[in-house]
Amino acid sequence: MEKSSGEKQLIGIFDSGVGGLSVLREIRHLLPGAPLYYIADQAHVPYGKKSLDEIRELSFGITRFLIDIGAGLIVVACNTASAAALKELRQVHPDIPFIGMEPAVKPATLHTRNGVVGVLATPATFQGKLYSTLVERFANEVQILTSTLPGLVEEIEAGNLDTPATRQILETAIRPMVTQGADTLVLGCTHFPFVLPLIREIAGTDVEVIDPAPAIARRTAFLLEERSIHFGANLKESITFATTASVERYKITIKQLLDKDIEPVQLNWRIDLYELSKERK
Repeated sequence: MEKSSGEKQLIGIFDSGVGGLSVLREIRHLLPGAPLYYIADQAHVPYGKKSLDEIRELSFGITRFLIDIGAGLIVVACNTASAAALKELRQVHPDIPFIGMEPAVKPATLHTRNGVVGVLATPATFQGKLYSTLVERFANEVQILTSTLPGLVEEIEAGNLDTPATRQILETAIRPMVTQGADTLVLGCTHFPFVLPLIREIAGTDVEVIDPAPAIARRTAFLLEERSIHFGANLKESITFATTASVERYKITIKQLLDKDIEPVQLNWRIDLYELSKERK
């Protein structure tokens, strides 16, 4: 689907599952009239347990799909996919502005009062060069504590935002960090903001929790203005949600996570299952 350089159809956003809805929510608040197309690759969630090569292939397949339907800007609303694929996506698609996620190590080093920072992320995020580069650049004088929170992404995908299992996963990760002095926690996975109240409860009022989603929304608005990206005048504002797994389960989860944030926007369910080609073009 060819588009003119100045006019595009939509902002594409994708994640391995529903975590990137935390980013979509912030973009919607900042750009209420922009058409958004969100893809949750729930057939392959969680990405954090996959190899970097597999994550790259999935990210390229979704990106081609979004470009084909007219995305003028793509938000990789997944820390794991950003760590694995963002650099290559920009190289292969130089005409498309990409916005990726990265653990907010830099702001954490500026906010910490005692020099101890906890980072909550997936194994693949910690394995990526992006994370190691951030630590090398900004955290030389800061102690970084890390945790991968096994099982938390799956609990959030299931809508279990405040259950004994979810609480146990968070307590196992956060309490040792607080005991070791962490006064700042970084959310290095887009799923985690959906359990932010529980994280804050466990961490305590003296610990600052950094959610990068608002900054991603501001970056999106900035790039749209900088690139003079405009949307077709005949388009109605909308959010389109797509999944590679069950639409019915997806609807329930979205309603649970975003009901108060996106009403009265009409939800469109344009695709259910589709094949992500693993042949790079």
